Amino acid sequence: MVEYVTIKGEEVKFGKNDFIEVARKKAISDSGENEFISISRGFMMLDGSKRYRKSFTVPTDSKVVEFISEKLKEML
Repeated sequence: MVEYVTIKGEEVKFGKNDFIEVARKKAISDSGENEFISISRGFMMLDGSKRYRKSFTVPTDSKVVEFISEKLKEML
């Protein structure tokens, strides 16, 4: 079994009830630990709870993070 722990996370809201969350997380299992960055899209329910639709994970390698951030800025 894998346990996921959020180390740090931030989100931005857009549209009526939608949000994008960027978080640094850790997966902990019997075989060890793995840190990664998660980019998730979701929406807020009427009761205020979050529901996630899609998620994309990125390794914590600085070259990969820099590449993604540069390419995202170029798309504007």
